[in-house]
Amino acid sequence: MPSTPREKRAAMDAGGRDNPTFQVEDANHYHIMSVYDTKHTGEMQSIKESNADNDRNKLAYAVTDVPPWYLCILLGIQHYLTALGGLVAIPLILSKDLCLTHDPLTQSHLISTIFFVSGICTLLQVLFGVRLPILQGGTFTFLTPTLAMLSLPKWRCPEWTQNATMVNATSPEFVELWQSRIREVQGAVMVASCFQIFVGFSGLIGFLMRFIGPLTIAPTITLIGLPLFESAGRDAGTHWGISAMTTFFIVLFSQYLRNVPLPVPSYSRAKKCHISKVYLFQIFPVLLGISISWLICFILTFTNALPSKPDSYGYFARTDVKGDVLSQAPWFRFPYPGQWGLPTISFAGVFGILAGVISSMIESVGDYHACARLSGAPPPPKHAINRGIGIEGIGCLLAGAWGTGNGTTSYSENVGALGITRVGSRAVIVSGGILMLLMGVFSKIGAVFATIPTPVIGGMFLVMFGVIAAVGISNLQFADMNSSRNIFIVGFSIFAGLTIPNWVNKNTELLQTGIVQLDQVILVLLTTGMFVGGFFGFFLDNTIPGTKEERGINAWNKVNGEESDECPDVSDVYDLPFGIGTKICSPPWIRYIPFCPKPAKQNFAVAQENGHLEKYAENHL
Repeated sequence: MPSTPREKRAAMDAGGRDNPTFQVEDANHYHIMSVYDTKHTGEMQSIKESNADNDRNKLAYAVTDVPPWYLCILLGIQHYLTALGGLVAIPLILSKDLCLTHDPLTQSHLISTIFFVSGICTLLQVLFGVRLPILQGGTFTFLTPTLAMLSLPKWRCPEWTQNATMVNATSPEFVELWQSRIREVQGAVMVASCFQIFVGFSGLIGFLMRFIGPLTIAPTITLIGLPLFESAGRDAGTHWGISAMTTFFIVLFSQYLRNVPLPVPSYSRAKKCHISKVYLFQIFPVLLGISISWLICFILTFTNALPSKPDSYGYFARTDVKGDVLSQAPWFRFPYPGQWGLPTISFAGVFGILAGVISSMIESVGDYHACARLSGAPPPPKHAINRGIGIEGIGCLLAGAWGTGNGTTSYSENVGALGITRVGSRAVIVSGGILMLLMGVFSKIGAVFATIPTPVIGGMFLVMFGVIAAVGISNLQFADMNSSRNIFIVGFSIFAGLTIPNWVNKNTELLQTGIVQLDQVILVLLTTGMFVGGFFGFFLDNTIPGTKEERGINAWNKVNGEESDECPDVSDVYDLPFGIGTKICSPPWIRYIPFCPKPAKQNFAVAQENGHLEKYAENHL
């Protein structure tokens, strides 16, 4: 009877894979999709048939498989491109409030820095964190509190920084102006990340999740996207025709053409050179939409169809507005901690970013379970989730030290890409992480993205921010929305999250207590819509009487999975690498540490002996 991974692999039926040409000769293998031994075929066949539609049966590569090196590189590039829209968008959104509207060269440095740090954090997460194929990158949950902090009277940009003719990007006065602001953001992110590190490695995330359900998550995430309508409208309004065209292309590719395959030359050992059908529109809708609109803007600029006067409507649709940045940017630039100076800390910024940290942690827990489901892995056990959240906290600490102006989190877009490509190998994500590191050092790449015309960015924002708001609302599917209790909580929380920040921004003098530090904390928290809405959602959901079924807690917990330490092969996926899990974590007392792996409690033989065969097959077929 097979008991070791090698024996299981040898006994595995090759026909169980959707694509048998994707066979690999690797000793570390967890791709159990078929009956192990003909001796057990009869007693397990009915269980196998009941799980025939399991996602793992459709995978070309499961989580512990290692594809050929060339496939790792190509698929790693794909994941990098999938995350590209979000990675580039964050520095561009922050640039106005950092007083960098007319300094594209510094914008390109910020883009390169976020690439570089995202690569480091991805490698840490895949190798030592949750150990699933999940990409790390900048997070929109930090944007709202960051913008609220930068809107304080002390940090508002002077009017002259919005006038291109008055900005000298190399002057010491201007450099200190924007660097003092990003140093404030750095300090807030670094301190707030310590809370996430503590919550993760102490195991408190499981305790917190008991009180947080769909009625807290929905208004919190929805209010990440909704308050950004002004930023999207401002950029799109520089040329509504170009921004509408960008939106049209993204919607066309992502919604109408997503199921239309395109013939692409490919190679495999079995078929050699051949034509494969690839759903490019489904994988790269944002990238394709931006690229086509960008090309059209270039043609209109080359033919002088767009106005050439800076004060004319449509001028910012020209591709030569920021053209100097490509020639000014060095070919190679190595980002380093403290590159903008020593971070500064204020209580106001820390409390604001904490709201983003909590939202990011909750979202990441859901991403871990979705990623495990799509990559052919068992649901993540508690120790893996604890490590994942803790490593994300370390990632935010590194992002603050390097000065991205943001933190890091798991990218839901790339989790979705696993289901599209049917490749769940974490070796692919390692390749993507290394690629992001290289792109961060190759600074011409960041300079190219900094030259994207403003209305093209605005068109992307219209789609992206709308999707973020809709993702928040989609969490309500788990709650009973026929309940007047739930309707009240959601409606009041979202409306309060829009109304209170708007009033506070217009009446800051009425909230002055005479203590400057306290005034700043109050202003940042009350002008952060996701904090206001999330607080009311959390408070009302946990105080107004309601059953767990009505609140959506039961359905929420079911989707997010249950404790999976009973899974006999959980160690194949979630144990620490390089022998750390088996050697350093082997003493019995270390197993009580929340982030240390625990031994598998049963193998195939034990499952059969104890009558747990059905549960065992559930986790493996």
